[in-house]
Amino acid sequence: MTVRLTLYTRRDCCLCDEMKAAIRDAAAHCDFSLDEIDVDGSDDLRERYGDQVPVLLIDGYKAFKYRVTSKALTRRLQKRPSLLNRFLR
Repeated sequence: MTVRLTLYTRRDCCLCDEMKAAIRDAAAHCDFSLDEIDVDGSDDLRERYGDQVPVLLIDGYKAFKYRVTSKALTRRLQKRPSLLNRFLR
């Protein structure tokens, strides 16, 4: 099962660029799909997130806000399957 990451971001956002770089680096170690969503493309999203971007969701759950390192993201993604297996037994 592929992990789905959703990144809420906006243009000209330094923190967003840093998070995108961390995600790119983590891709060398983990398999996932990424949906990148510009919050300024929707009034609802702009209202919901305001200046609180970037936000990274893992399988629909908020995992990181503002900053993440590739190491922290990789660690979280590698733990995910073992956590799921524990609940599926």
